Amino acid sequence: MTKKVSLLVTTYNVKNDLAVTLAGIEQQDYAPIEVVIVDGGSCDGTVDIIREFAERHPEREQTEGDRALTVRWITEPDKGLYDAMNKAWAMCSGDIVAVCNDRLCTADTVTKLVGAIEQGGENCVGAHADLVYVEGERIVRTWHMGNGRITDGWMPGHPTLFLKREIYERYGTYDTGYRCAADYEFMVRFLKDEKNRLAYVPKVLIAMYYGGTSNAGLRNYLVSFKEGYLALKTNGVPHPLLITVKRTIRVLRQF
Repeated sequence: MTKKVSLLVTTYNVKNDLAVTLAGIEQQDYAPIEVVIVDGGSCDGTVDIIREFAERHPEREQTEGDRALTVRWITEPDKGLYDAMNKAWAMCSGDIVAVCNDRLCTADTVTKLVGAIEQGGENCVGAHADLVYVEGERIVRTWHMGNGRITDGWMPGHPTLFLKREIYERYGTYDTGYRCAADYEFMVRFLKDEKNRLAYVPKVLIAMYYGGTSNAGLRNYLVSFKEGYLALKTNGVPHPLLITVKRTIRVLRQF
């Protein structure tokens, strides 16, 4: 039976970017896809875009072989990005889960990442790919992920990460105590267990809107550095400061 994919979308006054994100989802050649949208109470027209999208793809009972795209959504105040991501997770029902707040670059992005998971072997818990950071159509920087270990400062790009549902069920969701690095802490939490492997697709499959929570200026970089160190230390990973420095060097090489 084909695995259902849940794409988690969190929004707050981002109508222009959201329109691009949803258009990329509609172009996917994979099915079934469930889109779960959690809006934080937008007032710029974002909710109108969500409502129109949901009306085109109403939530309904799916059967085996169903090719439909379905949507469920809410709009209400939240406590920030990671709280919204946790809400979206609680609403989803997919076998494979991904946070999708950016642009899927190709019509077979979901197909490629799901296929990599299925071909990844017994200990493969997810898949990731390369990404580019964009401002409009301009590429600001490119991130070639490769494979590696967190102890070497490596980490997959969270916007490209597709995970089996069991990882969230086993390791929990995003720690809302972090301001910038809850996604990093979440990945450290399950990747420190080296039996959990990720498949890697060496292609640019995601275009990330530049200026996200952890890359919007020097102040946020400093917060991200501090929180990255804390994430490693809290999870008992040896030499957290050294690893954080290595990770920072890897990021600087992207420019």
